[in-house]
Parts: sequence; C-alpha cells; structure tokens
Amino acid sequence: MGHTWLIFILTFYGQIVAPVLLSAQVSDFDIEVEQKWDILIQNGAVVDGTGGSRFIADVAVLGDQIVAVSSVRLDPGLAREVIDASGKIVSPGFVDIHTHLEPLLNLPGGESHVRQGVTTALGGPDGTAPWPLEQYLDRADEIGVGLNVGFMVGHNTIRREVIGLEDRAPTAAELVQMQDMVDQGMIEGAWGISTGLKYLPGAFAELDELVALSSVVVPYGGFYTSHLREEGLGLLESVSEALEIGKQANIPVVLTHHKVVGQPMWGSSDITLAMVDSARIAGTDVMIDQYPYTASHSGITILIPAWAMEGGTDALLTRMEDPFLADSILSGIEFNIKYDRGGNDLKRVQFSSVSWDKSLEGKTLYDWAVRDGLEPTPANGAKLVVESVRRGGANGIYHAMEEGDVEAIMSHPQTMIASDGRLVALGDGHPHPRWYGTFPRVLGLYSRERGILELEEAVLKMTFMPAKRIGLAKRGQVKIGWFADLVVFDSETIIDRATFQNPHQYPVGIEWVLVNGKIALANGDYRDSRSGKVLRKEIP
Repeated sequence: MGHTWLIFILTFYGQIVAPVLLSAQVSDFDIEVEQKWDILIQNGAVVDGTGGSRFIADVAVLGDQIVAVSSVRLDPGLAREVIDASGKIVSPGFVDIHTHLEPLLNLPGGESHVRQGVTTALGGPDGTAPWPLEQYLDRADEIGVGLNVGFMVGHNTIRREVIGLEDRAPTAAELVQMQDMVDQGMIEGAWGISTGLKYLPGAFAELDELVALSSVVVPYGGFYTSHLREEGLGLLESVSEALEIGKQANIPVVLTHHKVVGQPMWGSSDITLAMVDSARIAGTDVMIDQYPYTASHSGITILIPAWAMEGGTDALLTRMEDPFLADSILSGIEFNIKYDRGGNDLKRVQFSSVSWDKSLEGKTLYDWAVRDGLEPTPANGAKLVVESVRRGGANGIYHAMEEGDVEAIMSHPQTMIASDGRLVALGDGHPHPRWYGTFPRVLGLYSRERGILELEEAVLKMTFMPAKRIGLAKRGQVKIGWFADLVVFDSETIIDRATFQNPHQYPVGIEWVLVNGKIALANGDYRDSRSGKVLRKEIP
C-alpha cells in the first residue's frame, strides 16, 4: 500500500499539525519496503520559526530536506538514525545576518558558530568583504564549509581599491568604476551591499556616493546594511542618513549591530526606534540587527579621528611628528575616550588581540597605563592608543553601552539577532564573548531568565526574519520541503558561558545541529561534517 493511503489515515484521525508529506524523493515508499528516512527527530516541541506557538511533532529528514512534520508519532523503524527530542525544543537553524567570516578558509568547519546553533551566516559586513568575490566563493566551495555561508559586497573594500584612503569624493569615472564593481559582485552571488561608515575609507564617503552604489543592488533584489557613521554623539544623524539612503535608493535597509554608545547618549534608543517606525510608515523597508551585550568590539583606531587616519597608519604617525597636528589628534582621541567608546574610563577599553604584547590581551588601557607608571587619565590613554598603533595595532572591547538600550532595541518587532562575531579557534586571543555565545545568551538570559522575549519570538528573530531579509529560499522555518537546517536545544538549560574575563567557552544546552540534513553537532559533540553550502544569490 502506498503513501497516499498513509496520508488519508492520518488525516482521518485529525491529528496532523502539518500534513505528513513524503516528498517525490520517496514516491516509491511502501511500509513493507526497507526504504527509510535518513533522520527522524521524535517527540520534540517544534518552534517552527514563524513566531507561532510550539507544538509536539516528529520531524523526518531525507537528504537535505524536511519531508515530514507530524503530530502523529512516526515509525522510528523507518529511519536510519533517530534523535529523541523529548522535553526539548526543535527549531530552525539560526541565521546570523552579521558574521565576520574572514577566517573561513582557515576554519571552514565554523565550529564556534555551529555550537551556537548557527547553520547559516552572512559575511562581508561593515563594508569589508572578499574581492574578487567569485574567486573566494569558489575556494570555499572547494574546501567545503561546515555551515551555509553567503557574502555581501563591501563598500570599503571597493572604495579602497579605486580611491585608496583619500578623503575626497570620487570622480565621475571612479564612481562608474565602483558601480561596475558592485554590479560584478552581485552577478557573482552577493546578497547586497554593506557599508562601514565609521571605518576607513567609508568615513570619507558622502550620501550621493552611497545612494549611487546602493542603487546598483536594487535590480538584483539585494539589500543595504550599514555600520552607521556614528553610534555615539552623532547617532541620530547617522540613523537619519541610513534611512535617507534607503529612501533615495529605494532599497531595503538594515541598521546593523544597532546600539547606543557613550554615556551622554544612553537612552536614545527610544528616539532611534521611533525613527525606524516613522520611516517604515513612510515606505522605507528598514530593519535592525543586534547582539545581546553592552560592549562593542573593533580595532583600536576607532578611537582616532577619521581625518587623522587618511592615508593609513604611516600617514598618522607622520602627522604625529607635527606638534600642532599631534595635539589635535590626541585631543580627538581623548574626546572619544571621554564621550564615545572609551566610556570615560580607561578600564572600559579592554584589549582582545595584541600581536606585539600578548600579556595585554584581556587587560585594559588602565592596566597598561598603571603597568608603565602612567596616571590612568584620558590624556595618557590617548597617548597609549597612538603607541599601540605605532607598535602594530590592536583590537579592543569597548564597554560603553547601557543595558536599558540593549533591551529596548531587542524588544522592537523589527530587530533580528546577529552576533557580529568572528569565527574563532578555541584559545586564540581574548575575543568578545559574542563570538561564542550570542544566540544561547538571547534564549537563556533574555528569554528564559528576564522574559524580554517569548521563546517563539526569540526564535523568529534568529531564524525566519533574517532569512527573509537576506532573501534565502526555504530556510528559516521547520517546514515540509524546506532545507533541513535544524537545532535541538534544552530551553531550561541553554545559556552562554563565554565571559569578558574568560571568553573561550562554548555554550550549553544546544544538543543537536543539522546542516542540510547532516549532523554537525550530536549530543553536544561537534562533527566536522562540512555539509554547509556556499550560497550565491540568483540573478532575477
């Protein structure tokens, strides 16, 4: 007797939450034949990614697809492998819309992300992306990846290629060249364009340039994501600029890792979120992504005024030889320490990677000043910032945000969860804990413990919302015929363990992860399955 009979019987008893569908791949299915599902996840509470209420169901996987979601218990004898999800949540794999995938070719398994439940990650954020893109994607395809990956076109990468680090507008010919490069990136599979207007050379770009380049993305169905020009004192103007780009280019917008930096601006999320609401009412398709921490991470040069960095590090150090310019540069850094990412306290600037002095990793500007016998003032901190650049640069964690803003932004209906994390090998440097803990932290701390989000809403914000914004087909939901990117986790125990003091710790509570139907995490044990796909946006 064939599968049509089985569907009739199950429907007759009226116990289907979603119809049991045996796909065309199993059209010859017969209950007496030993043809099996590859994986059957049984007895779990399915949170399907739509935001709807959870329901108890079995989920069957064949190949890379979900072929059944049934509230009637399916026969485990028909599966090659059975996962007992009793008492656990079964959800779509998490989609990280802002990921630093730069180490991908060296860490292709993406273990630090897979262990968070991430099955798809979008790279090329903040204006920096691989170039040429097609060559990079081909290489990633060749070596195999442990999670699905896609990339944006990076505005900073393109501007650097065409104009270098010059503080000027492009010529007409240069603008056409940049537009051609954006077009090339989209043809090669990019999902949109990212800007990093706080960084060089993006800081030198004006509105007209950004609109012109973003407009190239529109016919391809791509979107615009922006590290805003300022996230502290200039935050409101910077949000307005991003919204204006969306309006003029008629392109969907994401305010990426949206935050409020610096004590003078704390509480301003009320205004920025109202701006988002107003823009949406007026017709601009704007969304937000956010990581759940009160500290940011970036290179130490983020504390240096952009004008002082024109031409790069060598040009900065040359300017420092001029007493008048040096005074202005140090004053600008001191200002940023007091009113921006420095948080008005050298203890709030924590080193994450320092190639020339590993003993400083995990320590702060305050610690360095005291070690060297300096009074830990913002003025002396500014001198140490320049000294760190002189010695080869450093990356830092900046504890300059306020919890109330984090919770307000997270609660907004247009906010997605994203890590802004970098793929990392266990023990390498002293990274921001978001590299290990973003998604479990939201589910454990902000959902279960603080009640900021209902579990179903939290899952929606980290699955279907980002998948839809990116434009991914058949990802982000537990749904028949969709890709089998799945996570099984314990909602009562899931939590991040990485801290600012001890970041190299994997989360707990995530038990199983499937990427395209292959097991990448089994009972908490990582498998280097390399079952991810390099995702290239199809040309409409």
